[in-house]
Amino acid sequence: MSPLEVRIPHNLGVEGACEKIDTAITRARAQYEPQVGPIHANWDQDNQLSVQFAAMGMPFKSQVEVLPEELVIQIELPAMASMFAGKIREGIEQQVGALIKA
Repeated sequence: MSPLEVRIPHNLGVEGACEKIDTAITRARAQYEPQVGPIHANWDQDNQLSVQFAAMGMPFKSQVEVLPEELVIQIELPAMASMFAGKIREGIEQQVGALIKA
């Protein structure tokens, strides 16, 4: 597995960003679970979220650290997905960036 790190700035503070993330996880489950299966998301600490899901038969594990002015997203990419790391990064920046600004 290859690690991928994406940093997304925000101005919501830790609590505000966590609330946005909780809302996004709820929406993602409703929208994507029928195609990808269960999306497991658990707050390990007040500001650290673990997310696991499978897409196209490949397992993805990620950690989201919520800092006062930035989200740090670390994803373990399966070998087959690592060739798409640029596209995955771009998608995360767009989707999560839009979520945080919404």
